Amino acid sequence: MYSIKDAENLSIDKIWELYRKYINNSQVDLISSFGFGKDTVKYAEGIYIYTHNDKKILDFTGGIGVLNIGHNHERIINVRKEFANKKRMEVHKNYFSPYIAALGANIASLLPKDLNISFFPNSGAEAVEGAIKLSHKYHKGEREIILHSDISFHGKTLGAGNLTGSIETSYYKFPGFLKTDQFIFNNIDSVKEKIKIYKKNNRSNIYAIIVETFSASSLLSCSKKFLQELCQICNEENIVLIFDEIYSGWFKTGRIFNFMNYENVTPDILLSAKSLGGGKSSISSYTCKDHIFKKAYDNLKDATLHSSTYNGFGEETITAIEAINIMIEDNYQEKSETIGSYITISLNKIKEKYPNMISEVRGKGCLQGIVLTTGIVESIFTSIGGLIPISFLKDKLALRKILISSIIFHLYEKYNILTFYGSNYGIPLKVSPSLIVNKKEVDYFMSSLDKTLKIGLSKLVLDFIKSKFFKK
Repeated sequence: MYSIKDAENLSIDKIWELYRKYINNSQVDLISSFGFGKDTVKYAEGIYIYTHNDKKILDFTGGIGVLNIGHNHERIINVRKEFANKKRMEVHKNYFSPYIAALGANIASLLPKDLNISFFPNSGAEAVEGAIKLSHKYHKGEREIILHSDISFHGKTLGAGNLTGSIETSYYKFPGFLKTDQFIFNNIDSVKEKIKIYKKNNRSNIYAIIVETFSASSLLSCSKKFLQELCQICNEENIVLIFDEIYSGWFKTGRIFNFMNYENVTPDILLSAKSLGGGKSSISSYTCKDHIFKKAYDNLKDATLHSSTYNGFGEETITAIEAINIMIEDNYQEKSETIGSYITISLNKIKEKYPNMISEVRGKGCLQGIVLTTGIVESIFTSIGGLIPISFLKDKLALRKILISSIIFHLYEKYNILTFYGSNYGIPLKVSPSLIVNKKEVDYFMSSLDKTLKIGLSKLVLDFIKSKFFKK
């Protein structure tokens, strides 16, 4: 049996071996193609990751949405230590938790009127599942359909996966047990058309509509007009409106939640996760309006109809309480808006410099990115496509992924910068740092990206392909 110390001293070769035997063989082949797949992490702090081979890595992924306050924030570490040292109780639903009570009250105080009732699962997908059940129960099972966008990512469980319109995750069809349909992203006429289709005898058969007000996987945003009309339609048809802000929440795009950037836009259920856990705990939430909860669950028979052994664990909830207080006290809205504006200006300067490579800059706040032109993708494939194994090209997004991956590869190998790409429309290179990033760090990233693109995508792709497919 390995001890914790044994695990911390494993070499990368041994880790690969154990992954291949006991975790996921192909995952080793995939991630080891990049420099970060060959390093092991010693520790992480703020916006940096420190490896055992003495690299200092600038983390521009923001922990895939988890690290709005950065790695290992001192206040988060301290409250978790105190909780453990005092032997506070983690679990036991027989006792009321002061931490769940306080966390629920804090979240309600930050949201529009009537968004008051919260439940705290572990993951974003669980929050989605809870919202689906709540919406269905609200209508007493009398409605059958839930709508989602054609550009969306709501999770990888079977239920959440049924609602996901991501081209990255939808190529394999798992069994669907929900009756769903999709509308065109940010297109209110498409929503209205679906409303008509599922209406009979002046009665709607749609119990809920779920939408990301800002699609983190594609970096596309719903417009103010679309969201306002969507709210009005759902109110008129008594359809439960669910906003998925699992990624875009907690100041990632400016305001505390992206929907709050618009007037007269409020969901019936709000989904949150990722940075809610302060980068140290796995906790999510769904928060609903009073009348939704009251009708669905607020009676003795149904009070525990939706519950979980692991929801609202003590250390998870105190971490969330502290994380929220940090973000409010340190004015993360100003951080997001200020640095977001700087990132937008900087990315557009790079776009102007490389118009043949970059078709657009997308996003806002600390959730932005660039999309490569279709022309550059086609020209690179024409010149080097024969070097790519046929098996890899079965993925229709392979070419864009290879191009973006070659940039990610070079940024890490040459400049010690960790980046990633979006899994949806256009496969954007994401620029998504923690909100504690400063202008000097943004400048270093932009300078490194500029120097990388200056090399030329053909050369970058050749270097990446040689590393991935022609390793000794």
